[in-house]
Amino acid sequence: MRKKARKDFRLHLLVCAGTGCAANGSFIIKDALEKEIVKQGLEDEIAVITTDCQGFCERGPIVIVQPDGIFYHRIKKEDVPHLVEEHLFKGRPVKSMMFVPSPEEPAIPRLMDIGFFKHQRLIVLRHRGRLDPENIEEYIGFEGYSSLEKALTRMTPPEIIKEIKASGLRGRGGAGFPTGVKWELCRTSPGKKKYIVCNGDEGDPGAFMDRSVLESDPHTVIEGMLIGARAIGAHKGYIYVRSEYPLAVKKLLIALRQAEEYGLLGENILGTNFSFTIDVVQGAGAFVCGEETALLASIEGKVGRPRPRPPYPAEKGLWGRPTNINNVETWANVPVIIARGALWFSSIGTKRSKGTKIFSLVGKINNTGLVEVPMGITLGQIIYDIGGGIPDGKEFKAVQTGGPSGGCIPRELLDLPIDYEGLSKAGSMMGSGGMIVMDEDTCMVDVARYFLNFTQEESCGKCPSCRLGTKQMVHILNRICEGTGGEHDIAFLEEVGRSVKLASLCGLGQTASNPVLTTIKYFREEYLAHIREKRCPALVCKSLISYIIDPQTCSGCTVCAKNCPSAAISGEAKKIHTIDQTKCTKCGICLSVCPPKFKAVKKTSPAVQ
Repeated sequence: MRKKARKDFRLHLLVCAGTGCAANGSFIIKDALEKEIVKQGLEDEIAVITTDCQGFCERGPIVIVQPDGIFYHRIKKEDVPHLVEEHLFKGRPVKSMMFVPSPEEPAIPRLMDIGFFKHQRLIVLRHRGRLDPENIEEYIGFEGYSSLEKALTRMTPPEIIKEIKASGLRGRGGAGFPTGVKWELCRTSPGKKKYIVCNGDEGDPGAFMDRSVLESDPHTVIEGMLIGARAIGAHKGYIYVRSEYPLAVKKLLIALRQAEEYGLLGENILGTNFSFTIDVVQGAGAFVCGEETALLASIEGKVGRPRPRPPYPAEKGLWGRPTNINNVETWANVPVIIARGALWFSSIGTKRSKGTKIFSLVGKINNTGLVEVPMGITLGQIIYDIGGGIPDGKEFKAVQTGGPSGGCIPRELLDLPIDYEGLSKAGSMMGSGGMIVMDEDTCMVDVARYFLNFTQEESCGKCPSCRLGTKQMVHILNRICEGTGGEHDIAFLEEVGRSVKLASLCGLGQTASNPVLTTIKYFREEYLAHIREKRCPALVCKSLISYIIDPQTCSGCTVCAKNCPSAAISGEAKKIHTIDQTKCTKCGICLSVCPPKFKAVKKTSPAVQ
């Protein structure tokens, strides 16, 4: 019996199967939907389809009903019977299960009515939520591999490179080097054997752009690599993915196998004389392997440490051969540029930063998820129009862009256009696209310490400036957070930070001090409060805070005393309790368990008591 095509069904239920939704039980929801649909006798009318990541990760499990465009979020198994009966059987959408962020939204908001979606511009994520990443036929059905056919049969390698150069595409891995120029350097480098590499080693805290693209649309990355290989003259490629991404690896391996079965990888692709194969290499999770020369060393089976440049990988890369490296997002842009043309792509974005950029929007933000926006959009538009603002009505304080070695941008720069030049001028960088939002309760000194501690631990240790400089900076930041720092420490941090930046070999060391330098630039008063007043304004640094019990509101309920792990709280039932500061470990449990109606436990600074 012929399998029914999608168009033969009245409704399609698109169940997000990205990592975030899967972790929240999306496959359980899928099974429950299928069983309930059969129970209602709707199996010939309604198809349940697992799709790629929908982007709105914090709202999972997500189910989208098409063609109605209804967006259901945080679905529970027990919700399924009611949803199927009301919406799918009776035709009455269930508003209580929908995402309705504000009263301004329509009575029954459709997908593109929701601010998170309607302000985005999709190029890399163009297939978001509408195809099964494990089915190559669905990718082909959306004109997948048509750009490869065009590149192989209607364009010469120099023409492909010319088109990429004219588009203005720059590397999305962080440095922003012009992609077409890099390809041309590799093509013209002497040597018959050349390699193509996809950098999927995404190690930034809070970043999941590359992972989501590999999980959601692996064929678009493969197609981009095939086009790049044709342009450069390579016949072997590698996709380097960290082993912490098992779902991405699984989807990639399935996609590669299917592409080989369809004659899109291997010998004489599409009947031409072009041959190309791809292997997947799993990294062990070293952050420094995101740097291209360290990544190449890892592929070769060596310790992942950067080497001096020049020679650049385009001249001397894998096993001494010319090698072109681009990250996941860069490769995913290529098929669209070849299909729609350089002029179309270059019309999006700013004068020097063309196209779109994917960001993982995380932290103190209402709408957590993966967003793709045109270059030049302002920081405020991302945080408020797409991100929905700050939870609990709190004030936006800063956003850290560019991963652990990016800078912290303050609220006075909310109108800053997001592109390579704008972020660099502000002391930060594009990086691979991590964007961590912070609210008024964030201590910027502690944030700088956290990120610098991360890069210090991830340093390969090859450069003394990076190995010793970052360690010394962490030591100073620890001192300031403990209330034992001096004003001279600020100037010393700036001096060491600039030295580490100038003397380090690779991008890790060259950017590691950005969080410190930008927080000193924009939040110097917080450093001074820690040093002069022995006070943490955000009440975060343990050495500079205390927990006390307000005698005016304490009811003597004994909840805090029963839960205190250090027995620091004393007092009789129905009488005022006190905290022994010599025993208190400042774990904060007393604050979290104090009944909201009393709010007797308070966090304060000893300096202002």
